[in-house]
Amino acid sequence: MQTTTIPHTDIEVTRVAFGCMSTAPNPTYDGIPDEDAVKTIHAAIDHGITFFDNAPAYGNGHAEEQLGHAIHDRRDKVVIATKASGQTLSADEIKTDCEASLKRLRTDVIDLHQIHWPRRQVPLQESLRAMEDLKSSGKVRAIGVCNFGPEDMAEAVGLTTVCTNQIVYSLLARGVEIETAPVCHEHGVGLLCYSPLAQGLLTGKFKSADDVPDERARTRHFASTRPQARHDEPGCEAATFAAVQRVAEIAERVGHPVAQVALAWLLHQPNVTAVLAGASKISQVESNAAAAQIKLDPDTIAELDDATRPVKEAMGASLDMWATPARTR
Repeated sequence: MQTTTIPHTDIEVTRVAFGCMSTAPNPTYDGIPDEDAVKTIHAAIDHGITFFDNAPAYGNGHAEEQLGHAIHDRRDKVVIATKASGQTLSADEIKTDCEASLKRLRTDVIDLHQIHWPRRQVPLQESLRAMEDLKSSGKVRAIGVCNFGPEDMAEAVGLTTVCTNQIVYSLLARGVEIETAPVCHEHGVGLLCYSPLAQGLLTGKFKSADDVPDERARTRHFASTRPQARHDEPGCEAATFAAVQRVAEIAERVGHPVAQVALAWLLHQPNVTAVLAGASKISQVESNAAAAQIKLDPDTIAELDDATRPVKEAMGASLDMWATPARTR
């Protein structure tokens, strides 16, 4: 498994990480039984994936509990990232939430502590100062943010050392490339890519928009008429599934499953520290780990870029795949 270090730290992480959102029930995924979650997490470690990303918002803390149970006797083998997910991100709230996460994760330190979404209820300086206090006390090793667009990112790096920005990034969600990635690159902030398979669209599972269940058709790729949509946009369903078809054809030509090619493409992008790939089955863990070994030649990368450019242009620079007006700026 390829490894790297989180920028501005000596924390070594695997470039394919385990995203824990799918292990606990949430609006997108059904979750899996605790016993299966533990087995899947153990399988990830056995296959060389030792970087785990979690959040209190995943199953109201249940995903953190699952991870804590799975790694309590092998804490020294893994790197844990979780998030400050409170409603206001006040200093008191961040510190209280951190203590709760530590308890659920059965650990005394969070390796990477991240702001989950910008809230703008209190000054960002207050939130980041609280995270610095947690770092000074030894409860946090590094500070990151999630879903920070160029304006929020520029403000954050002026207040503290931000190591990573976790953003939605895939062949079908390339908005980060337009405005946010350049700011991150300028300040040495690594990208952690979530939803790298576009909630299953890049697995070959769905052949058309009609095949996609409503809980996964909430993104701006789909029409606002979908029952669970929280946006007012027409979507770009035709462009999306034309791109999915082209990516599948390219993957077949290079001799790898489409999901692995999609993950490998991300690992070839500049400034990407790690790809956060979820798994609810051991077979998915095995596939995700194998993607780290795939080397794509420049022509194939260019072809994948071209195949998905119409979707990139239709979706624009917003990092928010779900809502308009966007929560990111």
